[in-house]
Amino acid sequence: MKAMYVIGASLLAIGLASTASAQNFQSQDFKPKAKGQFIVAARVTSVAPDEKGDIKTAAGVDSGLDVKVNDDTIPSLGFTYFFTDHVAVEAILGTSKHEVRAVGGATDVQVHSTRVLPPVITAQYHFNPKGRVSPYVGAGVNAMIFYNDKDYNGFKVKLDDGLGYAVQAGVDIALKGNWALNADVKKVWFSTDANINEGALKSEVDLDPVVASVGLAYRF
Repeated sequence: MKAMYVIGASLLAIGLASTASAQNFQSQDFKPKAKGQFIVAARVTSVAPDEKGDIKTAAGVDSGLDVKVNDDTIPSLGFTYFFTDHVAVEAILGTSKHEVRAVGGATDVQVHSTRVLPPVITAQYHFNPKGRVSPYVGAGVNAMIFYNDKDYNGFKVKLDDGLGYAVQAGVDIALKGNWALNADVKKVWFSTDANINEGALKSEVDLDPVVASVGLAYRF
C-alpha cells in the first residue's frame, strides 16, 4: 500500500510532462535552469513510513508485538542551487507528526506520538535543463530528529535520533516566467532504536519512509 505513493507521484509526473509536451510551445516564455540559479519550491508532501520492527524484552525474547507508524501529509519547502546547468544540490525542510502503535494478536494500542524533523540534502543531475520539461535524479543523506514526544497508555518510549540516506526522482515543468510545477519522490532509509519502559522492552525500527511531493517552484 505504501508503494502506491511512489506509483501515484510517478504517474502524476508523467501525466504533467505528457500534457506539457503535447502542447505546441513555440516561444521560450519561461526561465530555463542554469548555473547559479536558486529555486525555492513550496510543496504538499506525504511522508509514508514503510516500518519494520519487532518489540522484544530486555533479554531479547520476542514479545509478539510489532511497531506500526502512521503516515502524515505536510507542507514542505525545497531549496535548490545549481552549480552547473545540470548539477544541483537540494535541501528540503518540513516536519511531520506520527503515531506509534504496538500491534500483535488482539493488541493494537497507541504507545507514543512524536514530531520528526527530517532534513534531506541531495546532489542532483537535471536532464534537459533548457527545456520546459526537465526531469532529474538525486542521492544524498538525511537526518531524523524526534521532538515533542508524548507517551500513552502507561508506556514510556525513547527514540534515537540519527542519520540515513536517500534517493530521489522528479520532474520540473516550466510555466510562464520564473514559475514551474514540481513533482518529486524520495525514498529514505533510516533505522532507530526504541527504548521502551526504561529498557524493559526494546525495538530496532526501520522507518524507511517514501516522501512524495507536488508543488510550485520559483526560479531566481
